[in-house]
Amino acid sequence: MLDLTAAPAASAILAGDVRRSWGEPPVVQPLLEIDRLHRRFAVAGRRGALLHAVDDVTLSIAAGESVGLVGESGCGKSTLARLLARLLDPDEGRIVFAGSDLAALPAARFARTPERAAIQMVFQDPGDSLNPRFTARESIREPLTLLSRLKGAEAEARVDEVALQVGLPPALLSRFPHQLSGGQKARVGIARALAVKPRLLILDEPTAALDVSVQAVVLQLLQRLRAELGLSYLFVSHDLNVVRLLTDRVAVMYLGKLVELGPSEQVFRAPRHPYTQALVSAIPGQGPRIRLGGEVASPIDPPAHACRFHGRCPHGEDRCAREAPPLVRVGARQVACHFAA
Repeated sequence: MLDLTAAPAASAILAGDVRRSWGEPPVVQPLLEIDRLHRRFAVAGRRGALLHAVDDVTLSIAAGESVGLVGESGCGKSTLARLLARLLDPDEGRIVFAGSDLAALPAARFARTPERAAIQMVFQDPGDSLNPRFTARESIREPLTLLSRLKGAEAEARVDEVALQVGLPPALLSRFPHQLSGGQKARVGIARALAVKPRLLILDEPTAALDVSVQAVVLQLLQRLRAELGLSYLFVSHDLNVVRLLTDRVAVMYLGKLVELGPSEQVFRAPRHPYTQALVSAIPGQGPRIRLGGEVASPIDPPAHACRFHGRCPHGEDRCAREAPPLVRVGARQVACHFAA
């Protein structure tokens, strides 16, 4: 389930520095286009059974845009993030980045393309994602060694430059991860991702392992870097208040599928899908909480001709058990519900 206990404090601190004018995002050429993406996993001990982690997902991210990705644990958010970073290979579908279909490239070939540097990922727990044998400087320099032509003094100068961008004092660069605080390790992780000058950052719960006060500082840093560097973000998070503040659009996932997609403020102000309504009602101060009954359906071999939210939905009808709703446009949004309009 979504953990909203820390949301008010972090977002309240953050909101003081964020000034936004809400409305529909400008229509621009997408930097990233995902078209009917699928990823399934074999289930141990169940011959022929498949877990549908990402099921027929279509999404785009424009240059300079921040898109949030939310949903309960196990809905497929992190799997989708890893597909886009090509840490996992898709079973079907296209991942088009700056005009190139990355899904069509074998993994070994993708590692040698410019797109490998242009898409970088910041992981959930910087303590786990940093090599304990590397100093902060060595961690930041590693992607330069693998993905750029910078060597020697040029590489060291780039490390110093990106450390300054994220607010890491030079004295900390010689320290190992166990000698750094949680916030400092988070900055090293961000600096490492920025070292090769990416165009898209995939942020998978980047502040989940941090204290609330530290979360706010790191989120402010990400907001500033996006503005200064013109970065695009895919921001995966359980914290709906932060997603509302830091993203232009939000995508809601349920059991591997997108169920609602649209401008963040519209989605949070007046959610249309019953599942999104339940998520938003869990935010403190949003009014009466919608309590969902029933059992969460299994993502293993789900029915192709039924709504996956059927059985928990307070508005479900017989049609929902017979016919899976497509993702249809409703104003500026797309919603997968027979009754969204």
